[in-house]
Amino acid sequence: MADVSLDNVFKTFGKTEVIHGISCDIQDGEFIVILGPSGCGKSTLLRMIAGLETITKGDVSIDGTVVNRLEPADRDVAMVFQNYALYPHMTVFKNMAYGLKIRKMPKAEIKRRVEDAARILEITEFLDRKPKQLSGGQRQRVAMGRCIVREPKIFLFDEPLSNLDAKLRVQMRLEIRKLQETLKITSIYVTHDQVEAMTLGDRMIVMDNGYAAQIGTPLDVYERPATRFVAGFIGSPAMNFLTAVVSADGRQVHLHRDISLTLQNGGLPGHGGQKIIMGVRPEHFVLGQAADAMLHLDLDHVEILGSDTLAYGHLGQDKTQVTLRLPSVYHFKKNTVLHLDIPSKNLHFFNTDTGQRIEMQA
Repeated sequence: MADVSLDNVFKTFGKTEVIHGISCDIQDGEFIVILGPSGCGKSTLLRMIAGLETITKGDVSIDGTVVNRLEPADRDVAMVFQNYALYPHMTVFKNMAYGLKIRKMPKAEIKRRVEDAARILEITEFLDRKPKQLSGGQRQRVAMGRCIVREPKIFLFDEPLSNLDAKLRVQMRLEIRKLQETLKITSIYVTHDQVEAMTLGDRMIVMDNGYAAQIGTPLDVYERPATRFVAGFIGSPAMNFLTAVVSADGRQVHLHRDISLTLQNGGLPGHGGQKIIMGVRPEHFVLGQAADAMLHLDLDHVEILGSDTLAYGHLGQDKTQVTLRLPSVYHFKKNTVLHLDIPSKNLHFFNTDTGQRIEMQA
């Protein structure tokens, strides 16, 4: 096992800079998820750690040794790709054993490692089959088994579940986490799927156009997003964003001429008179009474999902769009008016220009 350090890492293709000075210390045995939309640089960052992409500036270290100039084979890492990359003419056993065979490892040791990995992954009965005889999930297990037998210091996963159907992705997600906890190998996992990131990672790096917008535990990132981008990317349905103006004393925010919210504790001192962005997660609205409710939402559409009800509507004359997540017991019809309150503790505020988080005073 090993720790990994990224020290102000940059990557440039020609004149285009795609990774902008990312730094992060990954502890021995930690599971880190690199999360972000397509084109944000997450796979490029993973490939730099693996040695498949050169580093323009900065250092990648493994166990305290800078590996910038080391070949991938010399970094003691194993990578699971989006496609399984199995040899179709080989059995499962031979696919898993091939990397060890070309390293001229003794046959007895190869057999032991392959059988041990197959037992962990519960694919022992498939060792004599060819890849075409396996399901997608079984092929992905074989791909992981090929990495396990190498007994590397670090596992690298590049969107390994993207080719699987929804039900199988859930199953494989649980198996990957269980595998990592069993083997206790430092793991770095790339995905665009926030559910995978929230459920798999000890911490996650949220990428935004080549920058690390936020690094933290899944719960920290969800509850205290550092930027508007992170707030909108994490959570489903996405966070609602409303334009607001802070009162002169910082104790209230005004959404419209007739809608004002009083803030708890010290409010937003120092931001009086400023226009800001207020964020509210769909599940944090509370149904209130018409007489004293803060907001009045005109419903446009309702989706009944069984476990939840999603309600879509608009506020005020400018028809600001808002999404609510409510318990399944609520079955509203279109054109209903919902009277809503928002606990002040569940509000998020962001700078209109920079998108950076603004903290309420305790």
